Amino acid sequence: MGISTDPIFVPGVWGPYFSAMVPGFWLNEGGQSVTGKLIDHLVQGHPAFPELQAKATARCQSIYAYLNSHLDLIKKAQSVGFLTVDLHVWPDFHGNRSPLADLTLKGMVTGLKLSQDLDDLAILYLATVQAIAFGTRFIIEAMEAAGHSISTLFLCGGLSKNPLFVQMHADITGKCGEEERVILGLAAIGHHQVLGRLRIGAYG
Repeated sequence: MGISTDPIFVPGVWGPYFSAMVPGFWLNEGGQSVTGKLIDHLVQGHPAFPELQAKATARCQSIYAYLNSHLDLIKKAQSVGFLTVDLHVWPDFHGNRSPLADLTLKGMVTGLKLSQDLDDLAILYLATVQAIAFGTRFIIEAMEAAGHSISTLFLCGGLSKNPLFVQMHADITGKCGEEERVILGLAAIGHHQVLGRLRIGAYG
């Protein structure tokens, strides 16, 4: 969700709506469909999922907290983001909501190997999170091309509690990530800054 002092029309993005989120400001809303469900779908459908469940339960962790820690173990000296250099996910398994607005699109995974161990599952999970972050970047670029000025992402909802999800969004979009900072956002609005706010939880 991006707000502006003047109405901005962005192809493939809803709005502008006046005073829909913040009184006196125009709102544009772009999004990706069922992002949380996409992560669940790819993780739970992997052959190593039962092993993941057992190990996460043994540590009293969620499966995603365990995957995040497992990625730290296998990244070695490189940044965790580079683990997916050969594996890529196109995230439109449920069509593209913004900015292409094409419900007929389908998703895909490229770079698969014959191995199906926990390392492979962790890297597929990472690639899926990165794909969603690139989808966010795609929306931001469309909004900025139309006239929005977005410097900061404000994340809310369940996925904002996942540090890997937040970090990949910060790295891939090049925007500072802020978590659950609605009050900070309203204060900035009061100083006439134009803000971008990313609502993840609303779409899955």
